[in-house]
Order: sequence, then structure tokens, then C-alpha cells
Amino acid sequence: MQARRRTRRGSGPGPSADAGLVAVPGRVGGVSDKGKKVADQYDRGYDYTKYWDNRDYEHAAEEIAIRRLLDGQRFERAADVGGGFGRLSLLLREYADHVTLAEPSRTQLDAAAKLLEGTDIAQVQMQADDLKFADGELDLLTMVRVMHHIPEPSAEFAEIARVLRPGGTAIIEVANLGHFKNRRKYKKLGQPLPTEPVSIRTAPADEPDAIAFVNHNVDTVLTQLAAAELVLTDKLSVSNLRSQTLKKYLPIGVMTTIEKAVQRPLARKDFGPSIFLKLRRR
Repeated sequence: MQARRRTRRGSGPGPSADAGLVAVPGRVGGVSDKGKKVADQYDRGYDYTKYWDNRDYEHAAEEIAIRRLLDGQRFERAADVGGGFGRLSLLLREYADHVTLAEPSRTQLDAAAKLLEGTDIAQVQMQADDLKFADGELDLLTMVRVMHHIPEPSAEFAEIARVLRPGGTAIIEVANLGHFKNRRKYKKLGQPLPTEPVSIRTAPADEPDAIAFVNHNVDTVLTQLAAAELVLTDKLSVSNLRSQTLKKYLPIGVMTTIEKAVQRPLARKDFGPSIFLKLRRR
């Protein structure tokens, strides 16, 4: 593909779910500062690979979702945006001829170099709101476990739309504010589900220079995506059985079998903690 002139547009570790529940009314700090904070979080010696210890079910659930959303499709150029140490990049290579891991953290890219050694997956340091691709260069882009760091993602969505060709595909995972437990909680309080993102940081971690960690209202996110000319074509509810108790008593094979069966029907209610959106670039 002939490179086009690039037009630039405006750019972990999880806390306990639902902690804090403090609304985040708008964008926090400058665009580039926000992205740098995310990268710095992982560059201060944090080993994100260890975060995935005892999370085989969650990883499998995400792979199930991506396979379902990409089933029967083939792409030329794909990017795994904010893909950390390349956990899902290898999976994307099964569906795309060329894959780039686009990750802001140098520490994560160093870990990815080990995991992806011997593959042809490119590894490039870049931010989600400042992607180093030409206009329309990609026909597939995924962004998983990134939205919880972005209270106001309009700049990121505009950048995703820029680098995708018309008709291109994006899969964006949303940390879901309206999951089943939260809906019950707000109903019990007699309050509507917030439309703005809500911080789920624990109080000790809520420092002035800390990176954002939020859950999003899926309907609000869909409105923001539509404004960026990214149109919803499919949706899955993911990690629906995320529970230490269930992990203790159910074999992972049983959990993933159930997960596979319920991802689509539960998506109608935005049931799970993680919602995978498949989108088409207008």
C-alpha cells in the first residue's frame, strides 16, 4: 500500500473492581501527559506478565471473543494497540498477514521481545492517540484493556478512525460500568447508572499523578465511537464468570465452555465486566 501523508490528531494492573465509584467528569491532564503516565506506570519495574498469573480463564475468554468476532476473515495489516507484552498479538497473526504491536511502555516492549522472539510481529513504541501509521494503512485494529486508562477517549477514537481504511475493522474492549453487579448496586441505591466514566481506584492509589483507572458506560462509548465514524457491527459480553470462588471449584475447561455459550446472549444486557465491540470504519 502506498503510504499516505499522515495527519496527526490529538494522545495494567487492576484495582479491586467497583472500588471508589467516583465520577470522572472530563479529560484529565494533557493528551501526551496522559499517555506518558500509562507508559510510566509499567516502566517503574511493574511486571505486567505476572498480573496474568491465575488469570488463564480471563485470557481464554478474551481469545474466544476475538476468534468469534474475526471468524472467517483475513486481513492484510493489523495493529494490537496498547497490547502490552504481546499477549494477544500472536492470535492476531492468525488473521492478518502483517501485525504490529503498538505499545507505549518500553518495559512492556522489552517483555514482548522475549514472547514474540522468532515471529515477524513488529513491535513499535507509540501512543493510542498518536499512532505512527499512515492514513488508512490498517484494515484491522484491536485495543484491549486500554480503555480503563482513558476517561475521555475521543482523541483515541479519532486516531483509530484515521489509520483504518474505509470499511476496516476495529475491536475495542470496554471496561463496563454497567455490568450485572453494578446495575444491582445502583438500583439498590435508587440511582441511575452514570453516563460519565467512573473511577474504580482504591483510595491509597488515588494520587494526583496516578494514571486513570475507570469503568465506562457502554452507551456513552458507542456515541463517542459513532462520532468518530466507527459503527457498531457486533458486541460480546466477556469474562462473565470472573470469580475467585468459581475458579476454585470449576475446571477452566468447564468455565470456558460456559463462557463461549453465553458471550453473545449476555451482550444484550451488557452483563459482564468486559464488553468487546466490533466496529466498522465508515
